Amino acid sequence: EVQLVESGGGLVQAGGSLRLSCAASGFTFDDYAIGWFRQAPGKEREGVSRISISDGSKYYADFVKGRFTISSDNAKNTVYLQMNSLKPEDTAVYYCAAIPVVGANIWYDYREYDYWGQGTQVTVSS
Repeated sequence: EVQLVESGGGLVQAGGSLRLSCAASGFTFDDYAIGWFRQAPGKEREGVSRISISDGSKYYADFVKGRFTISSDNAKNTVYLQMNSLKPEDTAVYYCAAIPVVGANIWYDYREYDYWGQGTQVTVSS
């Protein structure tokens, strides 16, 4: 059974940091890319970052470049999202998702991802 389990969300003041974790199981980790998405109330889900496990290639949305860092620990089948300099507009439910790295795809298009975690709430107060 495929499982993605997020953790690490919480309440933080603007300018603070959080590290999200996404623990994966039930599939061959190296064959996938793991993306982080977020969804604020009343807004569409949007891509935040993605890492391809096999070659480590990374993508970031412009609105998090220089503030967020994605990484993976392949021995633990876990992907992390280090979030620094958080802003109130970063408040959202954050999800991780998995997609096979086969062929071309649009990394930030949530509709292309096969598996999803349950989400973790991140709230940034001003």
